[in-house]
Amino acid sequence: RLEIADLFSRLARLLDEKRWACPDAAAIFADDVLVRSPRTGELRGLDKLVAFLRQGDIEGVHTQHITTDLLVDLAGDHATTSAYSLVFFYRDGRPPHQTSGLRLAYAARRTPAGWRLSEGQVTLAWKRED
Repeated sequence: RLEIADLFSRLARLLDEKRWACPDAAAIFADDVLVRSPRTGELRGLDKLVAFLRQGDIEGVHTQHITTDLLVDLAGDHATTSAYSLVFFYRDGRPPHQTSGLRLAYAARRTPAGWRLSEGQVTLAWKRED
């Protein structure tokens, strides 16, 4: 459970620090990852996910992801997870101009390299723009 919880912390840092390239993304996601979200639609494969993240980068806008209430249900080498994420969008030295609440649901599997997120659903719960 601790290794899987670490994946969520690494994911938040990856997004906030814009470290999308491998090996950072490959340390979190399986090569054949499938992600569904309002922003991405449905993306399959680590390369496509990384390309989408790069493309969505807005110059000068930063994020701070706070992940909470993580639950992990283990079944051998597979797990199902759920968590909430609060995301602040801001520019240097300024308060957030947008805040979002997300629901995260991921499947994870143990690989020879360790646990990796293999399938995910990101759902927008709410959004506030100033």
